[in-house]
Amino acid sequence: MKKIILTVAAVFAFSFANAQDKKGGSEGFSQGDLYLTGTANLTNSKTGDVKSDGLTLAPGVGYFLTENIALEGSLSFKSGKDTNAAGVETKTSGFGIAAGAKYLFTPADKFSLSIGGNISYMSTKVEVGGGDATTKEIGINVPVGLNYFVSSNFALTSTWGGLGYSSNDNGGKGADKTNKFGLGLDMSSISFGLLYKL
Repeated sequence: MKKIILTVAAVFAFSFANAQDKKGGSEGFSQGDLYLTGTANLTNSKTGDVKSDGLTLAPGVGYFLTENIALEGSLSFKSGKDTNAAGVETKTSGFGIAAGAKYLFTPADKFSLSIGGNISYMSTKVEVGGGDATTKEIGINVPVGLNYFVSSNFALTSTWGGLGYSSNDNGGKGADKTNKFGLGLDMSSISFGLLYKL
């Protein structure tokens, strides 16, 4: 009886270990993988009569050309409303598009680090007191990212810092352009998202 129990326990342990190996092997990325990704940001603040609300959504899609290189594209939508102490409202709405590529250092693992490059375009409409203006911004960014698979299909993602450049026309019509260049590696600019591997 003792031998039977030990044999059953050994078979069960082997089966469990084998199942874990198969599960672990399905996490991560490989060539030809297609995935959906996205971030969402909701803000709300109030200080006395000064209020600020904002919502940003950025869904995206990616495809692995090779074992380590993925192409990505995303759309972004933003909306916000600020009210100053005098009760004047400023409404903001915008639409953007971005495309780029990234290199993953350990794509087949549960945890992977990436570095990428993308170019983006954003059009933002600002309405204040019955008048409005539309600004157009072009940006280039080189972000650093992390992916962590919590299951075979779902991963938590984060990006931060990076080398960036942007040019904003400030509404055009003779307005001076604002050109920005920066290197941000601190954690103040980190963003989190979700990824679903199809």
